[in-house]
Amino acid sequence: MSSVSSLSSSAINSEIATVTKRLEAPITNLQNQVSSDKAIISAWGSISGAVSSLSDSLSKIENLSTINSRSVTSTNTAAATATVSASAATGTYNLTNISLAKGQEIYSGLISSAGSTLSGGAGSLAVTLASGKSETISLGSGSLTLNNIAAAINKQAGGVNATIIGTSAGARLVLESSSTGASAAFSVSGTGALAQFAYSSATPGSEVLAQTAANASLTLNGIPITSATNTLGSAVAGATISLVSSGNAVLSVSSSPTGLSSNLSSVATSLNAAISAISTETKFASAKSSSASASSASAKTGPLLGNFSATNLKNQLLSAVSALESSGLSANAIGLSITSTGGVSFNSTAFSSAYAKSPASVGSLVSKLYASLSAISASAIGKSASSSTTGTSITGFISAQTTSLNDSINSIDQQITLLTQQSSATLKNLANEYTTAESKSSSASITQAYLSIFLGNSSSSSG
Repeated sequence: MSSVSSLSSSAINSEIATVTKRLEAPITNLQNQVSSDKAIISAWGSISGAVSSLSDSLSKIENLSTINSRSVTSTNTAAATATVSASAATGTYNLTNISLAKGQEIYSGLISSAGSTLSGGAGSLAVTLASGKSETISLGSGSLTLNNIAAAINKQAGGVNATIIGTSAGARLVLESSSTGASAAFSVSGTGALAQFAYSSATPGSEVLAQTAANASLTLNGIPITSATNTLGSAVAGATISLVSSGNAVLSVSSSPTGLSSNLSSVATSLNAAISAISTETKFASAKSSSASASSASAKTGPLLGNFSATNLKNQLLSAVSALESSGLSANAIGLSITSTGGVSFNSTAFSSAYAKSPASVGSLVSKLYASLSAISASAIGKSASSSTTGTSITGFISAQTTSLNDSINSIDQQITLLTQQSSATLKNLANEYTTAESKSSSASITQAYLSIFLGNSSSSSG
């Protein structure tokens, strides 16, 4: 009689492992594809961020009229200085016969000391400005000292400031206008012990006039000008002139490249960052270099190696500089050039030299650079309707590619889920079949054993 055999547990496990590996192979391939797609999305994210920074820096050269491109010099800074805005007209401004604006100043006769009590009893002190503004203080007999008088006047914070000048012979109360100009002139009236500080231009009393309030005066290119202060904010459009002392000065307003040069340098820095980001994500690393630096990220091939869109974006950014030309000037003429390593350099000295010769031509070239790089950036990362000159939004190709990749990942994830479920069901069925087979094999073996006993006993009896 033939025997009934069965697979060993190790053999069954080996068979299940073989089937599992076969079922997992397509899932692993799909998971690798997801990892690859995610790496590409991340690479595009890095490039998009760099191009977005470039776009931000470009906004600094979008409107050249808003960039401070004026400077001013003075032949006599001891007499007058000035600051200018971008709207200031270039030219020369002659300031002659400068006389500064002043406030009024008076001082009292000598008092034995600042803390001595004045005789004459309680009283009040009224200060009236030429503008009509007035302030009044009142002091009781116990507070009639120069210190208390000065403190009370200053507490009013009106149009007059009070100080005390001490000398070996005694102390004086000094009153001076808190502002300048003819309207800052003031008169003083008093009662009681404070009557001694009364003053007016008609009846000076015991007070001494140290300085008369007056407006500033000068001639600017032959035109007479007066001002209540020593700061002239409207005499020259776009300029603020500060009068320092009497005398003469010549102010020269000219074009300055400082603001534009700084902004253009910022654009060059952002442009280099964008080019570098693309180079990193598209670089090639040979098998030899990769194995030599397996742990180094720099040895890995970029996720976008061979991607036409990425390579073309880099070429466009570089061409925006290398092919730049306008009004007889090139990029090199204003200090922009392509380096031997494939980056962009900016020379502020060369820029300043070109700007000094022809500000308009340089401005035209910079505007052309802005237009070119802005169009490239918009093509890559898009542009919202609010910022678009056409009034329509633009979807960048980076967004389009990442959207497509994300859709692909979602689809693959669904396939992975389905295959995983199918594989699980297949392995479960296979395990059940082996279990059933083992059960049947065991039952058959028992039956065979009984039959063997029975058949063996029958043979003995018949002998």
